[in-house]
Amino acid sequence: MCRQVARYAPAKLVLVEQAENNLFEIDRELRGGYPGVSVVPYVADVCDSARMRWIFARERPATIFHAAAHKHVPMMELNPGEAVKNNILGTKLTAEMAAEHGARRMVVISTDKAVNPTSIMGCTKRVGELYVQQLSGRCETQFITVRFGNVLGSSGSVVPIFREQIVRGGPITVTHPDMLRYFMTIPEAAQLVLQAGAMGSGGEIYVLDMGEPIKIVDLARDMITLSGLRPGLDIEIVFTGLRPGEKLFEELSIEGEHVSPTSHPKIGVWKRRPDDFSRVCHGIEDLLTSADTSSHDEIRRQLKSLVPEYAPDQGFAVPGGASLPEAMRVGGVGS
Repeated sequence: MCRQVARYAPAKLVLVEQAENNLFEIDRELRGGYPGVSVVPYVADVCDSARMRWIFARERPATIFHAAAHKHVPMMELNPGEAVKNNILGTKLTAEMAAEHGARRMVVISTDKAVNPTSIMGCTKRVGELYVQQLSGRCETQFITVRFGNVLGSSGSVVPIFREQIVRGGPITVTHPDMLRYFMTIPEAAQLVLQAGAMGSGGEIYVLDMGEPIKIVDLARDMITLSGLRPGLDIEIVFTGLRPGEKLFEELSIEGEHVSPTSHPKIGVWKRRPDDFSRVCHGIEDLLTSADTSSHDEIRRQLKSLVPEYAPDQGFAVPGGASLPEAMRVGGVGS
């Protein structure tokens, strides 16, 4: 996102990142590649209200692209309170700072896993969507959400994991032979996010056209072949079973919503689904108050009260009857 924004020569590009080394690398790259752009890096946590308020007051950004999230599905099943804090509180706080400091617009990057969610990760992202949708229209800032699926080569995605497994000589681990996912490249995803952000007027959820979903096992076979090896002979493919919170396939809509075309052939827009802002706010406050102390089941119950279509998946396939942490260590890929 920063690389593509820098190409348009903004007056200033403010980077906010919790991971110091990642911030150092992108700051150095942007300063070298775009010497005419003023780049300002801040080490900060989006859940730190005092730090965020100071940054917003100092910089007064016109447009915010909010991409901070915990995204690994099985990991968030084990750490639901952290998903609540980062994916809900982080989004809520950033949105409030945007409104308080007069930002023109904020673009929230969401996920197809927010649609009829079965995972903590997907449901917390859906709650973030609900909040910014309801906040839009209550202040001058325009809040726009963009949903899409998996991004090839992004941090923690399936391609680098498969590549690493091939280099080690295998096996490649795939959760299920029928696992389907939507994919697009990093530059394409970033460009479409910018396009959707530019066309929004506030409250919309844009859905990117991800093309046809592909089978994860087919991607594994293709990567083995492209490495000059033979699937099943030189590199084995092992099926490990669905992991906590996973679906066999992802969706890009919510039942009851309706998509409309936009001026861009690869971007659709979902009509706003009415909700009670006070209900959403009270539900979020309850979640945040108990995020560090509630049981996992209680957090799931609170999430379901906010997102009725949330269906926690208790029937995932764990090889050999392994416990939840053991299932995490199996190393299957497919989310």
